[in-house]
Amino acid sequence: MTDDLLGILDLEPLEINHYRGRSVDPGWRRVFGGQVIGQALIAASRTVDPARLVHSLHGYFLRPGNPDGAIDYAVERIRDGGSFSTRRVVASQGSEAIFAMAASFHIEEPGFAHQAPMPVVPAPEALPDESALLAALASRAPASALTFWRKPRAIEIRPVDLEAFLGRSGAEQSQASWIRARMALPDDPAVVRAVLAYASDLTLLDTTLIAEGRWVFDPGLMVTSLDHAMWFHRPVRFDDWLLYVCDSPSASGARGFNRGALYDRAGCLVASVAQEGLVRQARDHQP
Repeated sequence: MTDDLLGILDLEPLEINHYRGRSVDPGWRRVFGGQVIGQALIAASRTVDPARLVHSLHGYFLRPGNPDGAIDYAVERIRDGGSFSTRRVVASQGSEAIFAMAASFHIEEPGFAHQAPMPVVPAPEALPDESALLAALASRAPASALTFWRKPRAIEIRPVDLEAFLGRSGAEQSQASWIRARMALPDDPAVVRAVLAYASDLTLLDTTLIAEGRWVFDPGLMVTSLDHAMWFHRPVRFDDWLLYVCDSPSASGARGFNRGALYDRAGCLVASVAQEGLVRQARDHQP
């Protein structure tokens, strides 16, 4: 998966406005949501003037994707205005839609500028690398989690607070991690934003469980994304570390709501994310 992400995002053109993407199994017996978001964004981007970059996307996960099958992406060209373009994308396997997304693209132009400040956290070089993280996980994570973490992954993660990352603090409603792409990325900003959209589905929904002192890999939990929204504020590179700060303002009715902010090393807020997910405790399971 490490070197294959760019290949997965390189969709096969079928006919005008239609593309096909292949899948990989992340170890969950279903397609990773970030993969579908990234592929849908690439499909939409291919129908837009390259001078217009995505500034927002809003998607709904409709059914779990089968990693053994290809995914077809149908793009509807909703509008091309003077400075904005809007696209709708439906991802399907067979006759069933598994994901639907709307995305808006905008030309670069000047305007007002302000942002929320980046939190003060240790630099990624001051945090344990993945070998140290795996060593820590080995003594406390279930076998299913270890299998997932030991697989090569396209995105490297360094949690700022390992206890919060494992859902063991039980006191915070937020977490932060440094993330970066393992592979060299092209200069094409559309591809870079698709890779970042892929990565934005990591750690976000897990934040719902932190205040409960739980972890996404704990037995007896059903956790899955329902929707995903993302806004791209500023030019971004993903070859270097970005700080991903996530918080969960609300959980109720078996749904958890989470927000994310992505900052570069210079402290620039490059993107924001929001997601609601299904978070159920199995009725016959005691924590």
